[in-house]
Amino acid sequence: MNAGLAVRFTFSKTASVCVAAGTRQARLCHSGPFNFLTQTAWLDTNRGYNNYAVLYLTPRQPTKALHIRRKLHVQASVDGKKSAELTDTTIKEDDPVSDNAESPGTENGAASETDFPSGDLEFKTVGGWAMFVMKLKMLFTVPWQRIRKGSILKLKLSGKITEQILGRFTSGLSLPQVCENLIKASYDPRIAGVYLQIEPLDCGWGKIEEIRRHILFYKKSGKFIISYMTVGGEKEYYLARTCEELYMPPGAYTTLYGLKVQATFLGGVLEKVGVEPEVQRIGKYKSAGDLISRKDMSEENREMLTALLDDIYSNWLEQVANLNGKSKADVENLLNAGIFEIEKLKEGGWITDIKYEDELEKMLKERLNLEEDKQLSFVDYKKYSRVKLWTLNLAGGRDQIAVLRAAGSISRTKGGINIGGDGIASDQFIEQIRQVRDGKNFKAAILRIDSPGGDALASDLMWRELRLLAAKKPLIASMADVAASGGYYMAMAANAIVAEQLTLTGSIGVVTGRFSLEKLYEKVGYTKEVISRGKFAELDAEQRPLRPDEKEFFAKSAQEAYRRFRDKAALSRSMEVEQMEEVAQGRVWTGKAASERGLVDTLGGFTKAIAIAKQKAGIPQETKVSFVELSRQRVSFADVIGSGVAVVTSLGKLLSADGRYEVLQEITLHRALLDEMYMHGIQARMEDVIVEGSSGSFQTISIISNILQSCLKSPTEK
Repeated sequence: MNAGLAVRFTFSKTASVCVAAGTRQARLCHSGPFNFLTQTAWLDTNRGYNNYAVLYLTPRQPTKALHIRRKLHVQASVDGKKSAELTDTTIKEDDPVSDNAESPGTENGAASETDFPSGDLEFKTVGGWAMFVMKLKMLFTVPWQRIRKGSILKLKLSGKITEQILGRFTSGLSLPQVCENLIKASYDPRIAGVYLQIEPLDCGWGKIEEIRRHILFYKKSGKFIISYMTVGGEKEYYLARTCEELYMPPGAYTTLYGLKVQATFLGGVLEKVGVEPEVQRIGKYKSAGDLISRKDMSEENREMLTALLDDIYSNWLEQVANLNGKSKADVENLLNAGIFEIEKLKEGGWITDIKYEDELEKMLKERLNLEEDKQLSFVDYKKYSRVKLWTLNLAGGRDQIAVLRAAGSISRTKGGINIGGDGIASDQFIEQIRQVRDGKNFKAAILRIDSPGGDALASDLMWRELRLLAAKKPLIASMADVAASGGYYMAMAANAIVAEQLTLTGSIGVVTGRFSLEKLYEKVGYTKEVISRGKFAELDAEQRPLRPDEKEFFAKSAQEAYRRFRDKAALSRSMEVEQMEEVAQGRVWTGKAASERGLVDTLGGFTKAIAIAKQKAGIPQETKVSFVELSRQRVSFADVIGSGVAVVTSLGKLLSADGRYEVLQEITLHRALLDEMYMHGIQARMEDVIVEGSSGSFQTISIISNILQSCLKSPTEK
């Protein structure tokens, strides 16, 4: 039987068993006078019959196990093919139910309603022998890991925060390393406190919540943590206010005016230049493609974005109110007042005090009882990241849990050098999945996802490999900022899905498209003729629009991809297809809304995923485990040099008179770059959804304007 088949076997008017065929799973459904307890069981088809272990409970009888074998006539669809018939003949009672009856490849919260551990970080005071051992390790540590006693960990949070663990030769901030630094600092006797400098952040609300969770954990150590914010909006303020104290300079630029979400459309621009987009998007909420095909926002997209904005706005009001000891009405009044004077923020109790950075350092000296002529000992993020967990007695135990990090857009292959960048190449990622599946030392695996999706085929190939992994070892999906469309496709294979409250997820839909350049070619006098054999050989011919039969073929291929995506989602989440259709249609949900609709199992961060992985692997919660990062970026010095030479060469060409046209020609010939501009193949991709406050975008507009003007000039116009 096909793994994509989901059928219902009806025994009588009183009970039925839902079966995910090919996955060796059966689930009892309640129907009739009996109050059945859901029990996952093995489906044995090797000998031509089907065995079900069923638990039921009646008001008059105790729990009883039945081993049912009887004749079944099944109407089922196998990938759109004809129905199948399965036959069996006898019934046998009182056979015991196996303790190992659960099918690990399909077990999830939707099916089993498991009570998950909280995964909350607990601070444990270190003293006695453990502290002596820790100090002894510090004495013999290598020079570049030594920290002066009384040091302050200075973390500057600014710009992009990636989900990947960055290597030695890459710059930027890594979410796992930021969180690990806060854990290390809480136990490190050499660290007196944390000084958090916060500037505009380029990340989603999921990462903000993960950092905030670790700040709250650090505060349990009793050490001070202060924040200093010069520029920021709602996202930065939310994080900064989590610290014990928040300081701003007198001229700080704050934009606490509210949250917004917006969408842009190029349909009118493309129409004027003679480019006709031909887009097939399956799912009425699937907005990836509206950018190039529409001139305004669809009603469905407006409904979806409004719901997302309301969820995020409501959460922000509630959390900020709690942090300041005020009501939600007070927070709304703050936003509506449009305050830009920092003095009023202090008067209202929204910040601790107004200080310049030198005044703040003077205050820290007094707090640490340092003389005025002494310098504060700061240790930055990069240096402190080199301090090993082993030095602080935080290293894991013998049991190993593999961590697979899937961050960025999904593609089938990865081309070129991408220093510090994100991206999921299915061929490379599948190798990592198989390594975990075949590794004897791995007790479980955590799939950490931060992806809006991408290539539909690549997503499906990884889903299959992840499903095989989940059938052998516990696999827990943990979502960061976004795990939508192709990102959610991957998560469906896991035994349990954990999302942050404001993770953007779902988007179960597909989109594909092409451009007709017929009118543009007419305007510029360009002609192209094609000789072909085969009815659909010219589907990718851009010199003309699609014929009616080609449009029909184009649409049907997208609809088939959507059907497979939706049906696999229904199978993975133990839903009827009709029920999944209601929450699919390409709609994006917050983690909270997705949890209420059965798309994810529970809310929480990476630590909760760890706790669930331990639970399913039979590892006690208090037992330390070692994490093996399979997706760690490994960039050599030669890669950095090679990448730098390529950048310098391209810049040199751009600075020359005719160089711009040479670079543009190279880009045109580079298919990998064109894939991002021209949707090649069916995409399981979510459009960028950014919910944030006011920010200056004039610089971006200026850059785009300059690029367009430069590219449209001819050599004679320079």
